[in-house]
Amino acid sequence: MRIWHQSFTVLDDVPHYRDALARHLRSQAAPGTGIDLHGMKPGTYPSDYPGTHIGYAYLAGLHREQFANAALRAQDEGYDAFLIATIPDTAYEEVRTLVDIPVIAFGQTSVLMAGALGDRVGIVNFIGALEPQLRRNLRNYRLDALVGPIVQVEAGFTDVMAAYADPGPLLDAFIRAARRAIEAGANVIVPGEGPLNVFLADQGVSRVDDVPVLDSLGTCVRVAELRAAQYRATGL
Repeated sequence: MRIWHQSFTVLDDVPHYRDALARHLRSQAAPGTGIDLHGMKPGTYPSDYPGTHIGYAYLAGLHREQFANAALRAQDEGYDAFLIATIPDTAYEEVRTLVDIPVIAFGQTSVLMAGALGDRVGIVNFIGALEPQLRRNLRNYRLDALVGPIVQVEAGFTDVMAAYADPGPLLDAFIRAARRAIEAGANVIVPGEGPLNVFLADQGVSRVDDVPVLDSLGTCVRVAELRAAQYRATGL
């Protein structure tokens, strides 16, 4: 089985994240499943991380074409599933109209699976400008009643990258943010965006004060495997 992972980052611009991501996804995949990492085209962004783009619907929308082209290529090359590995689920609707293979979206899948662990999902993110997009997506998915607080870690992308060498400050910042979500009623936490998710998984964080913290990307890999097997068996 082969899964095409599509990031919103230019992965070679962020080698610490790229390498941690590859290591983590390999650890989550079943034997025999290959996960091939793909990022945006070099030069897509003026900096090494698209935080300013992903936080604005217009700018993020400009990059849907790369996701659509990647999905078409994945299907043509015989991949079994296509994983949109960014929490705003960029181009999800468009991609599903273009390909027959299963398409798994980070945001939708994470919240759906978190709903099996609790009935009030809190999202802990590090890009505050994403909240309107996330709320809109959740309404479209009919999942808005399941999601409660969306809170921000007091850290940016450079802090996340630095945390691979010095994890303490980011771990503390995440725990503070998760506790704010818990105080606001969350009984399961979804980490927002891949770099934070991978960092937490790398550190073995699966709970804060006995509240589950979902490994979003690891969960997406497992759902992609399930959907690919279902598609092979039934065509659905």
